[in-house]
Amino acid sequence: MKRCTLLLFAVAVTTAAMAQTKLADAVKFASVEINLGQVKQNEPVTGTFTVTNISSKPLVIEQATPGCGCTIADYTKEPIAPGKTGFIKATYNAANAGTFYKTVTVKFMGVDETQAITLTGEVTGPAKE
Repeated sequence: MKRCTLLLFAVAVTTAAMAQTKLADAVKFASVEINLGQVKQNEPVTGTFTVTNISSKPLVIEQATPGCGCTIADYTKEPIAPGKTGFIKATYNAANAGTFYKTVTVKFMGVDETQAITLTGEVTGPAKE
Protein backbone atom coordinates (compact mmCIF):
# COMPACT_ATOMS: atom_id res chain seq x y z
CA MET A 1 0.00 0.00 0.00
CA LYS A 2 2.88 2.34 0.84
CA ARG A 3 4.45 1.65 -2.55
CA CYS A 4 1.21 2.39 -4.38
CA THR A 5 0.74 5.68 -2.52
CA LEU A 6 4.35 6.64 -3.14
CA LEU A 7 4.02 5.81 -6.84
CA LEU A 8 0.83 7.86 -7.19
CA PHE A 9 2.49 10.78 -5.41
CA ALA A 10 5.51 10.59 -7.73
CA VAL A 11 3.27 10.53 -10.81
CA ALA A 12 1.28 13.53 -9.55
CA VAL A 13 4.43 15.56 -8.83
CA THR A 14 5.95 14.70 -12.21
CA THR A 15 2.74 15.62 -14.03
CA ALA A 16 2.50 18.94 -12.19
CA ALA A 17 6.14 19.74 -12.90
CA MET A 18 5.73 19.02 -16.61
CA ALA A 19 2.52 21.02 -17.01
CA GLN A 20 3.12 24.08 -19.11
CA THR A 21 1.40 27.43 -19.16
CA LYS A 22 -1.21 28.22 -21.81
CA LEU A 23 -0.42 31.09 -24.17
CA ALA A 24 -3.55 33.02 -23.16
CA ASP A 25 -2.46 32.88 -19.50
CA ALA A 26 1.04 34.25 -20.14
CA VAL A 27 1.07 36.79 -22.94
CA LYS A 28 -1.13 39.36 -24.63
CA PHE A 29 -0.31 40.73 -28.08
CA ALA A 30 -1.39 44.29 -28.90
CA SER A 31 -2.00 42.90 -32.41
CA VAL A 32 -1.05 39.69 -34.22
CA GLU A 33 -1.27 41.29 -37.66
CA ILE A 34 0.22 44.52 -38.96
CA ASN A 35 -0.85 45.86 -42.34
CA LEU A 36 2.02 47.96 -43.69
CA GLY A 37 -0.07 49.26 -46.58
CA GLN A 38 1.69 50.11 -49.83
CA VAL A 39 5.47 49.90 -49.73
CA LYS A 40 8.09 50.57 -52.39
CA GLN A 41 9.93 47.72 -54.06
CA ASN A 42 13.51 47.11 -52.83
CA GLU A 43 12.88 49.01 -49.59
CA PRO A 44 12.72 46.69 -46.55
CA VAL A 45 9.82 47.42 -44.19
CA THR A 46 9.47 46.63 -40.49
CA GLY A 47 6.49 46.01 -38.24
CA THR A 48 6.87 45.99 -34.46
CA PHE A 49 4.61 43.73 -32.41
CA THR A 50 4.16 44.53 -28.72
CA VAL A 51 3.78 41.70 -26.21
CA THR A 52 2.68 42.12 -22.60
CA ASN A 53 3.49 39.62 -19.88
CA ILE A 54 0.16 38.95 -18.15
CA SER A 55 1.49 36.14 -15.94
CA SER A 56 3.05 36.34 -12.49
CA LYS A 57 6.44 35.03 -13.69
CA PRO A 58 9.06 36.50 -16.04
CA LEU A 59 8.31 35.78 -19.70
CA VAL A 60 11.08 34.82 -22.12
CA ILE A 61 10.74 34.90 -25.90
CA GLU A 62 12.54 31.71 -26.86
CA GLN A 63 12.31 32.04 -30.66
CA ALA A 64 10.82 34.19 -33.38
CA THR A 65 11.08 32.17 -36.58
CA PRO A 66 10.22 33.77 -39.95
CA GLY A 67 8.32 31.66 -42.46
CA CYS A 68 10.74 32.44 -45.30
CA GLY A 69 14.17 33.88 -46.08
CA CYS A 70 12.72 37.23 -47.16
CA THR A 71 11.77 38.09 -43.58
CA ILE A 72 14.00 38.52 -40.54
CA ALA A 73 12.97 38.82 -36.91
CA ASP A 74 14.43 40.46 -33.82
CA TYR A 75 12.95 40.37 -30.33
CA THR A 76 13.41 41.26 -26.69
CA LYS A 77 16.18 38.95 -25.45
CA GLU A 78 15.95 39.59 -21.70
CA PRO A 79 13.07 38.25 -19.57
CA ILE A 80 9.95 40.42 -19.61
CA ALA A 81 8.82 41.13 -16.05
CA PRO A 82 5.17 40.57 -15.07
CA GLY A 83 3.03 43.47 -16.32
CA LYS A 84 5.80 44.77 -18.59
CA THR A 85 6.09 44.75 -22.38
CA GLY A 86 8.57 43.46 -24.92
CA PHE A 87 8.73 43.52 -28.70
CA ILE A 88 9.11 41.41 -31.80
CA LYS A 89 10.27 43.24 -34.93
CA ALA A 90 9.65 41.61 -38.30
CA THR A 91 11.41 43.06 -41.33
CA TYR A 92 10.32 42.08 -44.83
CA ASN A 93 12.61 42.54 -47.82
CA ALA A 94 10.17 44.03 -50.31
CA ALA A 95 12.00 42.75 -53.40
CA ASN A 96 9.03 41.56 -55.47
CA ALA A 97 5.99 43.59 -56.48
CA GLY A 98 2.58 42.33 -55.36
CA THR A 99 0.59 41.55 -52.24
CA PHE A 100 2.49 39.95 -49.35
CA TYR A 101 1.49 37.94 -46.30
CA LYS A 102 4.53 37.04 -44.16
CA THR A 103 4.39 35.16 -40.88
CA VAL A 104 6.73 34.80 -37.93
CA THR A 105 6.14 31.98 -35.46
CA VAL A 106 6.82 32.99 -31.85
CA LYS A 107 7.71 30.52 -29.08
CA PHE A 108 7.81 31.49 -25.40
CA MET A 109 9.78 29.52 -22.83
CA GLY A 110 7.50 27.34 -20.67
CA VAL A 111 4.46 27.89 -22.90
CA ASP A 112 3.22 24.87 -24.82
CA GLU A 113 1.68 26.81 -27.72
CA THR A 114 3.21 29.02 -30.40
CA GLN A 115 1.76 32.21 -31.85
CA ALA A 116 1.88 33.24 -35.50
CA ILE A 117 2.19 36.96 -36.14
CA THR A 118 1.75 38.43 -39.61
CA LEU A 119 2.93 41.32 -41.78
CA THR A 120 0.71 42.16 -44.75
CA GLY A 121 0.74 44.80 -47.44
CA GLU A 122 1.40 45.45 -51.08
CA VAL A 123 4.74 46.07 -52.74
CA THR A 124 4.40 48.64 -55.51
CA GLY A 125 6.94 49.46 -58.21
CA PRO A 126 10.46 50.61 -57.40
CA ALA A 127 11.05 53.98 -55.74
CA LYS A 128 11.61 56.89 -58.14
CA GLU A 129 15.23 58.00 -58.32
